[in-house]
Amino acid sequence: MVSNSQPVKGNRLDPWLDSYAARARGLRASETRSLFAVASRPEVVSLAGGMPNLKDLPLTEIAQATERMLRRNGASALQYGNGQGLPLLRDLIPHVMAMEGIHAHADDIVVTTGSQQAVDLLTEVFIDPGDVILAEAPTYVGSLGIFNAYEADVHHVPLDADGLIPQALEETIQRLKREGKRVKFLYTLPNFHNPAGVCMSEERRPQIVDICDRHRVLIVEDNPYGLLSFEGRTYTALKDLNPDGVVYLGSFSKIFAPGYRVGWAVAPPAVKEKIKLASEAAILCPSSMGQYSIAMYLNEFDWKAQIEAFRVMYKERRDAMIGALNEYLPYCSWNTPTGGFYTWVGLPEGLDAHEMLPRAITNLVAYVSGTAFYADDQGHDHMRLSFCYPEPAEIHEGIRRLAEVVDAERDLVRIFGPAHHPSPTGIQRPQPDQI
Repeated sequence: MVSNSQPVKGNRLDPWLDSYAARARGLRASETRSLFAVASRPEVVSLAGGMPNLKDLPLTEIAQATERMLRRNGASALQYGNGQGLPLLRDLIPHVMAMEGIHAHADDIVVTTGSQQAVDLLTEVFIDPGDVILAEAPTYVGSLGIFNAYEADVHHVPLDADGLIPQALEETIQRLKREGKRVKFLYTLPNFHNPAGVCMSEERRPQIVDICDRHRVLIVEDNPYGLLSFEGRTYTALKDLNPDGVVYLGSFSKIFAPGYRVGWAVAPPAVKEKIKLASEAAILCPSSMGQYSIAMYLNEFDWKAQIEAFRVMYKERRDAMIGALNEYLPYCSWNTPTGGFYTWVGLPEGLDAHEMLPRAITNLVAYVSGTAFYADDQGHDHMRLSFCYPEPAEIHEGIRRLAEVVDAERDLVRIFGPAHHPSPTGIQRPQPDQI
């Protein structure tokens, strides 16, 4: 037990403050994680977290199959494993990717602790402090945390209803080159984007690949939602358009269950070896138990039918959210996603999503402020709403509560004027028909 009578060095709350590495100063809790404590309270309708809804999983059958798997393979499942990943699982992953028409070989796959670890490993392998990462505006908050920790210089490239804008990408790369900056990779979520909810159009995909190929910029294609199209549609993978210029990331968190923490990366041979070595240095090997469990699920269950059930369930929730937005917040702007978990809602002029959030929590509804999804000071006029976890009736009630807060904020703006932090110079507020 540590004595409370010992003085704190330098009268600081943290006596080790001067000992941390410089990169540790950039570590901070993400806005989404910070919300979990309040958003998980039963009286709060959370439209914030991107937690998959697992209510339709056959949990009893999975438990029974797991018991059989442990009786067969327990000695291996509970032991250290292969640094690249369980060969049995790596042989099965290409069958999952084939549902989207993506070609992959087991030898090119590295199993990771969720796709989040794959982003971390790639950033470690490619980024020196000050190197440039290109990312959509907005982009996934979890990856921004990684990029910040490795002291990357993140530059945003705008997107619209058809995804990343090729002309803007070209212009950004050329400008950065003129400034003498080193662009290492483009990080993109082309399918059912988090948080914007949009899909990169088929027309733009080869354009994006060509631009990056000409400028020797690696593409990191993060695709956790690709199989969750509400119409069953799939899109051409960037990886298939340029296998040597794209690292593809996949995950079982959205199409099965996140608790196993199993994802994967498909990379060109030399990059794959670097990822594998970095992973071994960090964790020795991914969870053997998780990998055997995923392999068991893919071999013994109708996982394709389960994905279809997820699509139907999430579409129902999407419809509930869009219907409630039309009913209660018609003066806001939003996209209607065709898959995934999220919609991206623009607030009326003068409202600040970040400043409004505490008042929303007080009114027992949670969302994520748009500011979480940028490396700079954009996003005050947007919020991400998640429809994946609440029941349709809860979504309806959550939007009703949210509308009460937004209405009150509009009244304050009319009386006192806008209170939100202004957007950075030169960045235009998105128009209602964008994103």
